[in-house]
Parts: sequence; C-alpha cells; structure tokens
Amino acid sequence: MPPTKRSSKKVSAKPAVKSSAKKSARRAVAVKTAPPKSASAKAATKTAPPKFAPVKPVPVTRVPLEAAAPTIPTGMVIQNFKDTGDGRQEGRYVYGVISTREPVQFGKIGIGGLGELVYSVHHGDIAAVVSKTPVFIFDPNRDNALAHEHVIESVMKQFTVIPMSFGTVFRTDDDIKEVLKSIYPSLKDVLKQMEGKVEFGLKVTWDRDQIIEELKREDEEIHRFHQEITRKHLQSTYLARMQLGRMIDKALADRAAQYVREIYEGLRTACVASRDNKPIGDKMILNAAFLIQRDREEEFDAAVNRIAKRFGSHLNFKYTGPWPPYNFVNIRLKLERGTTG
Repeated sequence: MPPTKRSSKKVSAKPAVKSSAKKSARRAVAVKTAPPKSASAKAATKTAPPKFAPVKPVPVTRVPLEAAAPTIPTGMVIQNFKDTGDGRQEGRYVYGVISTREPVQFGKIGIGGLGELVYSVHHGDIAAVVSKTPVFIFDPNRDNALAHEHVIESVMKQFTVIPMSFGTVFRTDDDIKEVLKSIYPSLKDVLKQMEGKVEFGLKVTWDRDQIIEELKREDEEIHRFHQEITRKHLQSTYLARMQLGRMIDKALADRAAQYVREIYEGLRTACVASRDNKPIGDKMILNAAFLIQRDREEEFDAAVNRIAKRFGSHLNFKYTGPWPPYNFVNIRLKLERGTTG
C-alpha cells in the first residue's frame, strides 16, 4: 500500500475496502475549528497529551515537548497587511513544518480556490509549508478541509510533516521565519522523533441491539432475570426492568472493554504508539489513533484485517490513513487577536 495514498478502509470479515480519499480528508479535518486570523504575540509548540481508555495494553510513546512560549514581534498582529487590490489583506496560510534546507514548491494547490503556489519558508534546516491567502478566518467546511488535506498529502510524498492547526494564518514570510527561529529546538526535536512515522485512525462499532440480545441469551444472570420479568406480570415489573437495564449496561461495558483489550493486544506489535479518543455515539466502542512506522503499513493493514476476521459480524472496523501525526504532536499557537485596519 503506497505510504502517501489517502484512504479510508472499512473492515469486516472481508479484506479492507478502500473508499474515496475525499471522504477520508473530510473526516480528519472538518472537526477542527479555525483559530483567530493571525499569530500575534505568542507561539508555542506542544505535544497533544495522550488520553487513555481504562484498558490500554499498547505502550504509548510520549513526545517530551513543552516549549516556552516565545515572544513574537507585535508587527505580526493583523494590521497593515498588504492589500490584494480587492479590498482584502494578504497573509500566509501555514500547513505544517518539514525538515529541509532546499527551497521546495508543491504546485498551485493552495487553500482558498485561487490556485496559489504552495512553497517553503525556511529557517536553517527546517521550513514551513505555506501559500499566500487573503486574511480571514477559514471556515472548516468540506472544500477548505479537502484543500488543506490535499496539500498535506502532497507534502507527505516527500517529507515527514508536523501539522499546523487548520486555519493558521501569518502576516508575512518574515514573521513565519521569526516563529521558526523562536521555537527551532522544539521543532527539531519533534521532527526527529516523528521521522518516518505516520498516523492511522481506527474506529470500531457494533450493533448494540444485537449485542444486547446475545447477552440475554448467553449471560446466565441476565437471561434468568429477563425470563422472570417475562413470566411475571406484577406491579413491580417497571422497577425490575430498570434493574435489568442496569445489569445490561454493566455487561455491555464489560464486553466492550474486553473487545478493546483484544484489539489493542492484536495491534501491539504493529505500532509505535497509540492514543485513545472518546467514542462517538453508543455504537462506537473504540476511537483510536495509531502511530506507525511508514515501512510497516502493510503489517498494520494485515493485523487489522486479522482482528476483523476473528470478530466476524460482531464488530465493524473502519480505519483511515496515512496521516501526519495529528494525535501525537501538533503545533498550536497561543494567539492573541489583533486589530485590522
């Protein structure tokens, strides 16, 4: 599987089926919110702290990054921007940071639909990937999300990318160089630790009603209590059903924890680290991100398919990637909103 191909993979008992790259990009970015228009007074890098489920058999690698917030010149506040000629001010949209001394161009694929050139802005041997853009807060809608991810995809074909938050806009190339200089040691540390690694997302869902019916048949205590409620038509039936509901909820939580434990155990040897995110809805039991060595993608793919086949129709597996390590390290700017005009 080519390491630079965006894909969304839905796994059941059959081999992984890939859906369109556009759907994958939409899922990954649309949830991010746009920050203020420009970096102004402070900037810092930090590692997104891993959050763990109650069961966490996969050893998690923590990236030790907590840089002091450097002071950025006040000239970076959103003011006195170059006018684009149509009454709008011009800035620089920043996608991420890479390691390179040589100037790089990635084509006229910049966000905003204006065909702006995506290029590198350097400080020493690191560079920000940027494009010119009118200054405004970017709405994380489908078109903008896809444009942002299309740039990331293009950059990942050649480089390890440390991603910026969606919607990060600076005033000028010189301002970007100043930030790169200010947080250079932290960026170098993260780039070194993330070199050759990519992220995959994995979501596991089940048919909750189906699992409940199985519990009523297979769990001895639940089965017996359910039978008693069914046979007896007493005034206490309502309270009894409440008690049954609590028993089922506990059994569901126990079974979900067991399944999650087995999934993590099956993927332990194929990943470098993992992060457990909060499941969405009552059908999802696992919402996780895995950090993978780029040259072990096929091994991870095979491991997910093995686990899916083992669970058969009980669980549905959907995973996406490869992505930059969004869940393991991210560059987040501490912004102070400036004034325009």
